[in-house]
Amino acid sequence: MERILDKVTGEQLITDFKVVVADAEALLKATAGQGGEKLAEVRAKAEESLRVMKVRLAEAQEALIIKTKEAAKATDEYVHENPWKAIGTAAGLGLLIGWFMGRR
Repeated sequence: MERILDKVTGEQLITDFKVVVADAEALLKATAGQGGEKLAEVRAKAEESLRVMKVRLAEAQEALIIKTKEAAKATDEYVHENPWKAIGTAAGLGLLIGWFMGRR
């Protein structure tokens, strides 16, 4: 269950970073016509930071995909090796969730 929460958090983090990168790129494009040596330095530094962030984001996304596939494979193997335990666990969780929903 903890791995599922890590996945959701990781996916949300990647999505949030993509939004920030897109906003930063839009800001850089909007200020491209502005003059000044200092502004050009800041813009160049920001563009380099965005480039590095995109690379790191791609690496993090790839790592998240690999971990998710590994978790799915491990789950599949466990269910195939222990089908009755998996059925019992799923039935127990279903009953528990049904009981909680019925209390509302």
